[in-house]
Amino acid sequence: MARVQTAQQTEAATMFLEAYGRMRLIRLFETSMHRLFLAGEVHGTTHLCAGQEAVAVGTCMALRPGDWVAGTYRGHGHALAKGTQPGALVAEMLGRSSGVCGGRAGSMNVVDLEHGLIGCFGIVGGSIAAALGAALSAKGNGHVSVAFFGDGAVNQAYFHECLNMAKVLTLPAVFVCENNFYGEFTPMATVTAGADIAGRAAAYDIPSAVVDGNDLWAVYAAAARAVERARDGGGPTLLECQTYRHYGHSKSDPAPYRPKEEVERWLARDPLKITRARLLEEGFSEERIAAAEEEVATMIEQAVETALAAPYPDPKQQAATEFRT
Repeated sequence: MARVQTAQQTEAATMFLEAYGRMRLIRLFETSMHRLFLAGEVHGTTHLCAGQEAVAVGTCMALRPGDWVAGTYRGHGHALAKGTQPGALVAEMLGRSSGVCGGRAGSMNVVDLEHGLIGCFGIVGGSIAAALGAALSAKGNGHVSVAFFGDGAVNQAYFHECLNMAKVLTLPAVFVCENNFYGEFTPMATVTAGADIAGRAAAYDIPSAVVDGNDLWAVYAAAARAVERARDGGGPTLLECQTYRHYGHSKSDPAPYRPKEEVERWLARDPLKITRARLLEEGFSEERIAAAEEEVATMIEQAVETALAAPYPDPKQQAATEFRT
């Protein structure tokens, strides 16, 4: 029995090391997009999720193949956490034909049905309604649908209508609010009533939890409970994962409105630093962690190099290719 328990503990620890690698992948992806945007290679705008990696990764750790995810316009991390290949996502950001959507979606509207990403949505709150529809299709087949959305979406009608419908129909949905405390340039507390966002679930008799969104273990534990409940027919859950974006709202926003002390306090709680320190405490060697980091860095470097060399889509030849399944 002791040997089985040790094997289970080892497997669980390894799962978190792999999750750290995925978080690191998202961070390096975002810093690469930042650099490529400044170099003029990424057209339009971009909304980076650096600082919020633990929410997407911790939630998706609890999911299975066949489960659905709907992301936001800050959705690169959602896509990568759900399994989208980094090379295909880099190419999509650069508008190349080898992109996951053939270079047509750009930064805010990625779809990857192969990996269960029903879309990233530029409309605030759009992910909530899309995930609700996926939950309708998932009911009765053992699958679960997850909606990621920001704190700004909880004052949209989508939020209230969808929570109500999910409860009434007992849908297998998990609503994950990435509360980074700012809706674009506006502090959340100045426009959102109530002590916390999670408390709004009580009006619909839906269970909820406030989660440390920078703690991978806390996010995974909360998501695993919510996903298991949904999968077993218990209905929806609302999770408020409190986190912080390291960049401004978009690439045109240097975020001067955020107090310096606030930024420094949150940067000190960088989810990658927290996860790395915990892995060392769990017994992983510096060498093993560094090897995982190097593997991810190489993956991103190769993805960028390959994407930059890829062709742009030819409208004459690929007119009907909106996204790939």
